[in-house]
Amino acid sequence: MLSYALIRTKKPAMTFANPSTEQIRQLLHQVHRVAVLGLSPNPARPSLRVARGLQSRGYQIVPVRPLVGEVLGEVLGERAYPDLESLPELPDIVDVFRAPEHVPAIVESCIKLGIRNLWLQEGVVHEAAALRARQAGMTVVMDRCMWRDCVQLCTADEPND
Repeated sequence: MLSYALIRTKKPAMTFANPSTEQIRQLLHQVHRVAVLGLSPNPARPSLRVARGLQSRGYQIVPVRPLVGEVLGEVLGERAYPDLESLPELPDIVDVFRAPEHVPAIVESCIKLGIRNLWLQEGVVHEAAALRARQAGMTVVMDRCMWRDCVQLCTADEPND
């Protein structure tokens, strides 16, 4: 007599995939106000170079500097804020320059505030948080440089619509 064992199969884990190149190009044209989370005034830091480049292309940069406390000052001529919740108006996108372990809390803040777009800079990878954001209806780009994509995908004569 044959015995049949109940075989449980695991559902394959969802894996994150970035939007297509064309969708990223469209996103770069649709957003105007960019909250740069983790923006440093230090010229040696990538966050400042990326934000300066985006600013030169017509994006409004909103510095968000969670590690500085109350004395935030300005970066790139723009007032800095301690967190997303302190912003006077919502950004079109949040560009993240923080360590991956901070991404889940950032995603939850974005969801709570109704921010629709999230960009995790090159090297900032947190697949579970990216999937959570996407499941909440956000557009998410992960492990790519927003400035590099802007330079490569948007021609100089195309205004940031």
